[in-house]
Amino acid sequence: MLALQRRNSTVQPLLAIIQAGEDDRLLEISKKIAGRIGLNITQICLEKGCSEDEIVEEVLKLNEDPGVHGVYLHLPPASLTSRVLNTLKPEKDVDGISDLNMGRLVRGDISKGFVPPVASAVLALLEKHDGPLEGKAVLMVGGEGPFGVALQCLIERSGMVAFKSHCSSKNLQSQVMQADAVVLLGAEIVDFPSTWVKPGAAVIRCTPTLESDEHAAALGLGSLTAAYRTQNVVHSCGRWLQEQQYQPWHLRSLKLQPLTPVPSDIEISRAQTPKSVDQLAEEVGLLPEELEAYGRSKAKVRLSLLDRLHEQPDGKYVLVAGITPTPLGEGKSTVTIGLVQALTAHLKLNSFACLRQPSQGPTFGVKGGAAGGGYAQVIPMEEFNLHLTGDIHAITASNNLVAAAIDARMLHEATQSDKGLYNRLVPSVNGVRQFSPIQISRLRRLGINKTDPASLTPQEVSTFVRLDLDPSKITWQRVVDTNDRFLRKITVGQASTEKGQIRETGFDIAVASEIMAILALADGLEDMKRRLARMVVGTSRCGQPVTAEDLGVSGALAVLMKDAIKPTLMQTLEGTPVFVHAGPFANIAHGNSSVLADKLALKLVGRDGFVVTEAGFGADIGMEKFFNIKCRASGLRPDAVVLVATVRALKMHGGGPNVSAGAPLPREYIDENLSLVAGGCRSNLRKQIQIAHLFGVPVVVALNVFKTDTQAEIDLVCQIAKECGASDAVPCHHWAQGGRGSLDLARAVNEAASRPGNFQFLYDIEMPITEKIRTIAQKVYGADDIELSPEAKDKIDYYNKQGYGSLPICMAKTHLSLSHMPDKKGVPTGFVLPIREVRASVGAGFIYPLVGTMSTMPGLPTRPCFYDIDLDPVTEEITGLF
Repeated sequence: MLALQRRNSTVQPLLAIIQAGEDDRLLEISKKIAGRIGLNITQICLEKGCSEDEIVEEVLKLNEDPGVHGVYLHLPPASLTSRVLNTLKPEKDVDGISDLNMGRLVRGDISKGFVPPVASAVLALLEKHDGPLEGKAVLMVGGEGPFGVALQCLIERSGMVAFKSHCSSKNLQSQVMQADAVVLLGAEIVDFPSTWVKPGAAVIRCTPTLESDEHAAALGLGSLTAAYRTQNVVHSCGRWLQEQQYQPWHLRSLKLQPLTPVPSDIEISRAQTPKSVDQLAEEVGLLPEELEAYGRSKAKVRLSLLDRLHEQPDGKYVLVAGITPTPLGEGKSTVTIGLVQALTAHLKLNSFACLRQPSQGPTFGVKGGAAGGGYAQVIPMEEFNLHLTGDIHAITASNNLVAAAIDARMLHEATQSDKGLYNRLVPSVNGVRQFSPIQISRLRRLGINKTDPASLTPQEVSTFVRLDLDPSKITWQRVVDTNDRFLRKITVGQASTEKGQIRETGFDIAVASEIMAILALADGLEDMKRRLARMVVGTSRCGQPVTAEDLGVSGALAVLMKDAIKPTLMQTLEGTPVFVHAGPFANIAHGNSSVLADKLALKLVGRDGFVVTEAGFGADIGMEKFFNIKCRASGLRPDAVVLVATVRALKMHGGGPNVSAGAPLPREYIDENLSLVAGGCRSNLRKQIQIAHLFGVPVVVALNVFKTDTQAEIDLVCQIAKECGASDAVPCHHWAQGGRGSLDLARAVNEAASRPGNFQFLYDIEMPITEKIRTIAQKVYGADDIELSPEAKDKIDYYNKQGYGSLPICMAKTHLSLSHMPDKKGVPTGFVLPIREVRASVGAGFIYPLVGTMSTMPGLPTRPCFYDIDLDPVTEEITGLF
């Protein structure tokens, strides 16, 4: 039995045969030879007069079947049209008859193609006949098509001399008499007296399909052809298995020509022509079947990659975080992109950037897009910042389906009897009444082990149909991906058709949805389904949690999210790969890109490569959640942290004046001021380095240089950062120079990530909820203590009773200060952290306390970014995005 090894399993080569009409004798020969060696065969039998479309349809199915390693088109010559032949994937064309495989043969490159089995069989017969082939004269009669060309190439490469003729040639007799071998090609019958044949010369009659030719069969040509076809199938299977292994990268970097002064972000993005996403995917070792293209420049990547590269060692894992943000901006995304451009385009080390998908809220609000900036960007930046592949829209639809299901269920329970509800929830369809799988799951959770709807008692029916949600304890809100402050509190159910089911609720921004957090933390489709099912949407009047699965909606949510779970592949300005996936905010969610994007990238970069992922806002917010939430969920451990700082932000933390949107920068941020720089370094920068050291991870400080920074200020930051415990501190010029401007950072990260790690979590997951909150407040934020509101205490008690006490903590807190007071810069001390409310995202897997007046729906400023965004209706070019 023939079987090839793949990981811990074996793969049997499979030949698919498409035939028209009944089996013939040579087809039986093929099947017998395949059977002897254990080659699997599947037959597709078409009608004798089948159309070209019918053949093409079957070929397309076989092309997409990974279990089929070869396709034999056992069809009449008239059916082997150019369209049919070139529909067949060349790697499955084991008869070598497609244009591409013929071209490879003529060129002398068959490393990816196949020699036609008939041609190999003819050559084998010639080799067996009367000694060495070198110098023999072979006359080929007929066969003006590709098959004749292929055979001529093989004959000449074997050292023989090939002559061509045709059956009506006046010189045919003399040509035959001079030949050491005669090969008769084509469908027409060519007969000549045996006296024409030189003594000892071979005469071989063949056609590309060998249609029951007696001469061919007598010479054993049919059996040889079948044997060589079988050999091609085995080779095809071997190549397929080789493709399944990790492939070294062959990345072609895109050249940058930085200009001075630096143009706008959108101008730089448009000036670069990105590689097609198919090409990029091939360069980084992705297979065509692992890609789902969304246009020319972006594609979803299928999760089957994780199974294919299961045994591949992970690369180095690097997190980019920042000091406490200021209105002046720090540029973490820009540093992330500049770093991977330096690693891959300049140091030739494999690297992937893993970024979050930007929300429309900041894109049209204050912050703008998140594609990086200057000569360190993801391109095309318009596509990155607007819609991308629709993941946030899928989250919005899923979230709001749950909200609609909640209100609809409360309405129907309030207006129908148990019997009426039961009859509608479990209807009779064509005389058959049965529970759906999700209803059977609910019955099991209720302790009702019955599957026949008629067998439930009245009490069991009532328990089954009544969720009995308490309107005042519904925690699920609707979402929209826009900053809209007037949706923070709304009233629903005011129409007369809702029969008095009026209640107060509100909207969150879409990226604050628990479904977004689930997308970011799930490690596969099955895990995502389980998390969606256990999302708690509210509490019943008797105090029991009500889940999305209780509502019967979790299966539909998985359907809406089935494409969103796949990361999106894009590229940087220098052609290095980027995964964009998930986009939770760090101040109101856990603020990191997806576990799946990181895991896929870690396999693709290889053992010596780097995955650079970004955490939102400051290290006290995004980095803390990366370690305590994301790393717990993924099982991954970081090798280094890059802490981003700017001179301007450090000056603000050192006591510099506040800045106002649209107003000129105060002179302190333009002129050299070493005192303010030192104050910011010894307060906020030092604290953020210390926070990273709480987790045992080495820190490299990346100083994102602005044109107003002086050399003295730059040197001072790097000096103090090292004194504060950073492994290294380097200035970065990627905004103006691209990857070349971050070479020092790339080398420093490479060195830091090579050191042995000592990673540890900040708290034991089994600590009481209150103690976990207190640990974060004191050790990370520097608070003296925490203060729980009565509502927060009640919620913590409730969550403990429901068994949620062992979940990690996701603090919802302002990102503008280490404290809960946005105007307190540097390192505030002497404060008590107020916990206003505590919520649970059970599906995502964390408890999230709301600190102070933290809102989950941002508002628009007086002058939002959308004032500057416009579209040219002629060129369709977008202006104003940044």
